[in-house]
Amino acid sequence: MYKQSLPRHTDGGGIFLRRLHENGKWAVSGALAGAANGLFGGGGGMILVPLLLRWAKAEQKQAFASSVAVILPLCLVSAGVYWLRGALDLSAALPYLLGGLVGGFAGGRIFRRVSPTLLRRVFALFLLYGGIRCLLQTG
Repeated sequence: MYKQSLPRHTDGGGIFLRRLHENGKWAVSGALAGAANGLFGGGGGMILVPLLLRWAKAEQKQAFASSVAVILPLCLVSAGVYWLRGALDLSAALPYLLGGLVGGFAGGRIFRRVSPTLLRRVFALFLLYGGIRCLLQTG
């Protein structure tokens, strides 16, 4: 679809239109991930990974790693907004932060040894688990 709508020649105009279209898709992906983080307190990577796979044609592991790099600043911005609005209790968050640092380090070390297929399946299971919990939760 996209490539057919652009001129077939590779002059400056065609390259400009292609880059503009790609940058637009990437900006939309980042905006959706940021909105998820801001609204739900996380989950931007669950939006970003599939979009990186589809739109950026990233390899599975590259999409996961890139998502982590993008999500860090988004989380910092969201946390800053929560803090400014008085909704962030750092003392309650600290134990989770410490555990998250250990888990993030361990996950990063294991990451390169996990096959892309297993990574994709575990990711899908987490999505299913979270989705089912949200659907079944009352109140």
